[in-house]
Amino acid sequence: MPFIATPLLLCSLLFAATDAEIIADPKVEKSIEEALASAPGHPRLLITARDLETLRKEIPADRNRNRILEVVVAEADKMLEKAPSERIKQGVRLLSVSREVLRRVLFLSTAYLFTEDLKYAERAVLELRAAASFSDWNPSHFLDVAEMTTAFALGYDWLFAQLSEEDKGLLQEAIVTKGLNPSFQGRAHWARRDNNWNQVCNGGMLFGALALAEHEPALAKKVIARALDGLPYAMATYQPDGLYVEGPSYWEYGTTYNVLAIAALESSLGTDFGLADFPGFKETGTFPLFMTGPTGDHFTFSDCGPKGQAFPAVYWFARRWQDSGIASLEHRWLQKLLDGSTDYGGRFLPLMLFWWQGDTPAQPKQSLAWHGDGLNPIAVLRSSWESPDAVFIAMKGGTPRANHGHMDVGSFILEADGVRWAVDVMGKGYGELEALGLSLWSMKQESDRWKIFDYSNLSHNTLVVNGTGQIVGGDAPLVQFSDDGAFPFAVFDMTAVYQDQLAKAVRAAALLPDGRVVIQDELVNKKEPSSVRWAISTPAVLEATGDTEGILHCRDRQLRMAVTAPLSEKLQTLPEHAWQEWDKPRGHLRQVGFFMNLAPEEEVLCRVVFTPGSAADSADGILPVMPVSRWGERAEQE
Repeated sequence: MPFIATPLLLCSLLFAATDAEIIADPKVEKSIEEALASAPGHPRLLITARDLETLRKEIPADRNRNRILEVVVAEADKMLEKAPSERIKQGVRLLSVSREVLRRVLFLSTAYLFTEDLKYAERAVLELRAAASFSDWNPSHFLDVAEMTTAFALGYDWLFAQLSEEDKGLLQEAIVTKGLNPSFQGRAHWARRDNNWNQVCNGGMLFGALALAEHEPALAKKVIARALDGLPYAMATYQPDGLYVEGPSYWEYGTTYNVLAIAALESSLGTDFGLADFPGFKETGTFPLFMTGPTGDHFTFSDCGPKGQAFPAVYWFARRWQDSGIASLEHRWLQKLLDGSTDYGGRFLPLMLFWWQGDTPAQPKQSLAWHGDGLNPIAVLRSSWESPDAVFIAMKGGTPRANHGHMDVGSFILEADGVRWAVDVMGKGYGELEALGLSLWSMKQESDRWKIFDYSNLSHNTLVVNGTGQIVGGDAPLVQFSDDGAFPFAVFDMTAVYQDQLAKAVRAAALLPDGRVVIQDELVNKKEPSSVRWAISTPAVLEATGDTEGILHCRDRQLRMAVTAPLSEKLQTLPEHAWQEWDKPRGHLRQVGFFMNLAPEEEVLCRVVFTPGSAADSADGILPVMPVSRWGERAEQE
């Protein structure tokens, strides 16, 4: 069992006897029973009848939230004529179907709640009837069941007054036989896992149990007990700083379901049993803020994709802890929806109506320099919260073996003047790779996973030694950090992830007051000659101005690049990767870098300085070369 610092009732909560049975602390069990006995009528998931009455008055008078409602209703209108979803799997997954059913039910039911137009309720019921007729909800990949159960629970709860007795019975039976019961049939391997499966599956089952609390009290109690026991295992991974080990995209997925679980417990039972105050989780509302650059995209480390919309869960945290500033960068995405430049807000968009108060977030009060520890430590340095042209650098240490991990230890992204110059390459769709027979989910050193360009260190902005991969079992901790505004910096010790190749590997990043960024590597070779490749993936075109200098051009912006190191080959645009059938060529990206040949036991200090075009005239002289062990001295001198 991992270390779990739990508040309130969770400090002595539960233990599992078997997959099918949860034995609770008697006090907690009694608390669950008492809460279930006093559960309000429908609706009770996320909102109560009183909440709904208040929102129906508030939202039409609030231009911003009313605009969100207009988008939700417009999207619901598009769904009216679409055929109900069918049970069509993609590989081993029914997940895309489950998510689409949830999206439709959430949008249609929300449209009904606020317009009281029966056409939306009727169309949602058609969707639910169709999915209820599926042979099953694919319990072999239980995320599919969890998301479908969430859809059915919301539909049953929010449309309860309009459901016929026949439809109520149909939905009840589907939730129990296709959702809750299968979760107690040897399939709850997710119940205590430390990743998003725990949050999504426990959250989905919790929704189903709370929706049917008065009809299945014994089953509901068992599901709630399991969720309260299991969720802390995933929530402990946010400790100590709120960093989510799987990256921002998966933060949105796992954390949204964790928030949904908390919000549903509170609205249905009047208590969240202390979950919202869980150390680490309480702080994680700031994680997307720190991960988002001035361009609006986030640090796409691990399996994360690009950011495409605001994360509603951030607004829940902002409201919960009365800190609207943490939603300031999310709000740029939401503003696109409000001003009509996009009509896409993601499948959880309706939750904004319940979690956002309609205000414009304040500027963040958080530091410009931040680091998060844990299994995948990350450091972030930025020059401003306000300017879209600010300098932003984020670098990660950690380990490839983390959930959804890549060989991206030491990788970084860099933004300046409104351009992301150093891009973290994102993974390909799982289904395509699995269809090729690749063992995508094995984290062994010789796994097929690391043969894929997107997952290996060949694609990431880090070092490749002798053409080989990083050590999967290695860890790169953050060993130094300074948030001194005159010279913020971060240092990662990557030795363990290159332990078969180098005797020492340290990587550091610093942001100077004039806007320049320094990336410094300190390497010590082993007793055999080595070749080290240094590279970044970039949308820019390199104009070489010397063997160790060049200018990156992107749109009408420039970024100067100067290298101080014993290069064996000059700074260059690297040859295109030899693509395999499972790889995904990156036509919009190229790799820029250089090579170093290290003699046996040779010690090398390699420094790359990036100077944004906007800082070219203000760059404050030549930087002295000094080891990172003395960077703290420089901070004191500034």
